[in-house]
Amino acid sequence: MSRNQKPNILFLMDDQHRFDYLGCMGAGFVRTPNIDSLAERGTLFTHCFTNSPLCVPSRVSLASGLLPSRLGALDNGVYLPPNITTFYQRLRDNGYRVGCVGKLDLGKPDPYNGRYGDRPCAYQWGFTHPEECEGKMHAGQSATPIGPYSHYLQERGLLGDFHEDYKKRAKNGHSLCYWDSVLPTEAFADSYIGRRAAEWIDKAPDDYPWFYFVSFVGPHDPYDPPTEYADKYRNAEMPAPIHDSLEDKPGWIQRKKVTDDPAKIAEARRQYCAATELIDDQIGQILQALERRGIADNTYIIFASDHGEMLGDHGLFQKSVPYEAAIHVPLIVAGPGIAANQVSDEMVELIDLNPTVCEMAGLPRQQNIDGRSFLGLLTGETDGHRRDIFTMEFNFRCVRTAKYKLVEHYNDIRELFDLESDPDELHNIADREPGVVQELSKRMRQRILENATYRG
Repeated sequence: MSRNQKPNILFLMDDQHRFDYLGCMGAGFVRTPNIDSLAERGTLFTHCFTNSPLCVPSRVSLASGLLPSRLGALDNGVYLPPNITTFYQRLRDNGYRVGCVGKLDLGKPDPYNGRYGDRPCAYQWGFTHPEECEGKMHAGQSATPIGPYSHYLQERGLLGDFHEDYKKRAKNGHSLCYWDSVLPTEAFADSYIGRRAAEWIDKAPDDYPWFYFVSFVGPHDPYDPPTEYADKYRNAEMPAPIHDSLEDKPGWIQRKKVTDDPAKIAEARRQYCAATELIDDQIGQILQALERRGIADNTYIIFASDHGEMLGDHGLFQKSVPYEAAIHVPLIVAGPGIAANQVSDEMVELIDLNPTVCEMAGLPRQQNIDGRSFLGLLTGETDGHRRDIFTMEFNFRCVRTAKYKLVEHYNDIRELFDLESDPDELHNIADREPGVVQELSKRMRQRILENATYRG
C-alpha cells in the first residue's frame, strides 16, 4: 500500500542528441516511435536549449539549477561542488526514493564509479538507489573494470575486445571511426542501461514515490551501433549537412573542422540514427515496465538530452560550439494534468527542469537558483516563459532569442545571426546591426552579473 499519492517522476536523458533527429520533430529518416509516443501523450518543446554544449557543465547545471558560470563549470574537468544543493537531494529529503542508472558526469575527473555504481559521492548528490554507469569512452579506456558496465563486460569475456576496439577509435579520432560495435546488441551500453532501468521499475516498492533518472550514454560518438541496428540504416538517405567554408567564422572554430566530405558525413549520420533507434527501443521497454506496474497514469515522464551534436554541419562534429545543432536539444514532458498532443514554441533552458521537477513533487520554490519552473506551461496555467536563453563554454558565451543569436567569442569576433532569414547560421550580420548587438549584449551582461557570485 502506498503511503501517499505523490507522483513518480521518470527522467529519460540521452547523450549528445540533437533536437531535429526525432520523428516527432519531422525527421522521417530516423525511427523513434516510443519517444514520439511521449510527444503524443504530452507536450513537445521545440525550443529547449542546453546551458552549456558539453557533458559535465550541462549536467552540473541541471543538478544544481545554476548557470555554469556560477559554479566555474566551463569544461569537463570539474566536480559538482559538495556544498551545492541538488534537486536530487531535495526530492530525497522530501520523501522520494531517488534512483539512477547510466551516466551522471557529476564527478568526471575520478574515473572509478564503484563496483555497483554506488560510490559514496552518489549518495552525497542525493541518490538513494544509484547505479552510476560509465560512458562508452569512459568504459573503453580501461583494460580492467571501473564501474558496473565494464564489470558486466568482463564477466562475459567481452571487455578485452571492447577495450582494444576503443583504443583504435581513440587513435584515429572518434568522429570518423564509425564502424559497428564489436559487442552484440544485448551487451551494448544502452541496452544494458535500458534493461537495468526496466528491472528497477519492475521491482521498486510502492510505499514511497520515486524519482528515477535513466541516463543513456548514446548516441554520443563514437558512432558505433551494434550491427543489428546499423544494418537498418546501411544505405539510408540522410539529410545533407550545412556546407560552410568557415572563412567568416572565428579562428578557433576553423581549427575544429573535421571534414566536409558528404559521404563520410552521411555514414556517420546513418550510424548515429541506428544508435538513436536502439535507445528508442530501450525506452519502449521502460515504458512497458510502467504499464506492467499499473503506475503510468501517476508518473511524469521527461525526455531530454544534455546537448546536441554537429554531425557534419559546418564541417564540425561533436559539440562545444554555439551553433544550433550543438545547443538546441529535445524536450518532451508527459504525465498527470498535462494535455496530450501539445506543442510549445516557448524558450526553455535545460536548467528549468530542476525547479519544474521539484514543483511536480509538490516542493516549495528554491531560492537563488537560475532555473525557472515551466510547470504552468504544461498545465495551461501560464502561456509564457523566457524571452531569451543563455549558454556558454570556455570559448564563448551566447544569448539567443526567437529571432536573433549573439555569440561573443573570447578574444575573437562577435557573431550575430538572424535565425528567421538565416537558420543555417552562415551570415554574420554583427557589423550591420549594431543596435541589436547592443541590446543582446546588455541582456547577456544582465544574466552574467545577476549570477556573478553564488547567493545561496
